[in-house]
Parts: sequence; structure tokens; C-alpha cells
Amino acid sequence: MQRASEDDASTLAIEALSFVASDTVLFNRFLRLTGLELENLREAATEPAFLAGVLDFVIADEATLNDFAAHAGIRPQDVAAARRSLGDTYAESFS
Repeated sequence: MQRASEDDASTLAIEALSFVASDTVLFNRFLRLTGLELENLREAATEPAFLAGVLDFVIADEATLNDFAAHAGIRPQDVAAARRSLGDTYAESFS
């Protein structure tokens, strides 16, 4: 994945969110850091800025990045490329 399209990057971010949600400790950390509640997670997941934030969360921790990349069958660099495809940093609050 040299330069991911925005659609491919969004799909990967949704897969990353599912990966994060599958680990209770990681998911609780994600919710605390984002300020989201379960009730507004589904709505937030439709926003490109939120999806960029999911990838930011994964990339921020090398172990999480490597675990997710292995899970998705891609290189860690591919996650970073997908993140770049989603544009500016996550700046909105969905809480």
C-alpha cells in the first residue's frame, strides 16, 4: 500500500477500530483518550477525522501498531500511509 486511497484508508481505520475494540484494556484506553461514549461511537465512525484519530491511536504505540499490522496482514508503514491519506489530524470532539 504505497499511498492508500481515502476509501481504502477508511476501511483500514474501521478494521483498526474493530481490532482496538476486541481488546478490553486497549478499547477502554481509547475511549478515555477520545472522550467518547459507546453511544456516540457509531456516529463518530462515519467521520473521516475520527477515522484518522483511530489510526493516530494505533500508530502512537509501537506494540499496538505492530500487532494491528500483523492482524491485518500489512506492514506498519501501510498503516502510516493510510493515515496520511485521511488528511489533517483529528481535531473534533464527538463526546
